[in-house]
Amino acid sequence: MDIEDKVLLLAILKKEADEKLEDILMMLENSRVFTLKEGKKRARRLREEGYLQDGELTFKGEVAAKGAEAEFKLP
Repeated sequence: MDIEDKVLLLAILKKEADEKLEDILMMLENSRVFTLKEGKKRARRLREEGYLQDGELTFKGEVAAKGAEAEFKLP
């Protein structure tokens, strides 16, 4: 899993209750993390790998996102 995937999982973990996956992808595109097209491909791959289901994190996705959060925290 590369850094962009980890950022996407972390953004989904931290999203507001009224935000959808599309909103997260647009936010990350505006931040120039990746293009919307690339973000959709990444989300599709994460869904196929069992990290996402119906735009929400699965247990596997939540564990990976929390791991990414710990990895990105400064000591």
